Amino acid sequence: MLEVEVKFPVSDWSRLHDQLATLAAQPRGSHEEIDTYFNALPPGRDFAQTDEALRIRRVNADAWLTYKGPKLDAATKTRLEVEVPLGNGHRAPTDLARVLELLGYRPVAVVRKTRQTLTLTYGGWTVNVCLDEVAEVGRFVELEVVATPEQLDAARAAVLELAGRLGLTQPERRSYLQLLLQRGEQG
Repeated sequence: MLEVEVKFPVSDWSRLHDQLATLAAQPRGSHEEIDTYFNALPPGRDFAQTDEALRIRRVNADAWLTYKGPKLDAATKTRLEVEVPLGNGHRAPTDLARVLELLGYRPVAVVRKTRQTLTLTYGGWTVNVCLDEVAEVGRFVELEVVATPEQLDAARAAVLELAGRLGLTQPERRSYLQLLLQRGEQG
């Protein structure tokens, strides 16, 4: 499946809310998202060469992300192991960050946003509408549908037509991370 998405900067939330209401958009809630982005330090690592492993293990409905460090001696399989539960709880993001850092990844930036989500039907598609207030970056609306590769052209046409109907004319192709990092370079 493909996420067919377009994003636009928005200065007037009230006008957009009014337009979405005329299209019978249904509110789905609001929440905060904190995205920590990581990048590898050069030149990166080859797990086969460093004797490390990263895996996802599933047991029934449970799953874990596991990092295994290099074996510490020739007689045993003793190695550092960090296992991250992928269920609910605050520990998973902290442990996952530790795994990534052990793998040579470092945090690049944290993007914080408040996201209000709505859905509507347009042109036969279920469209997810996300109204994002991104700290240090600004306000944006994202329009998204999920489609198969064969439906890509039709999905793209529907999303772009909806954007035009909403008066959204200046798409933003850069990610929130790119926008945040570019702002930091300029400031």
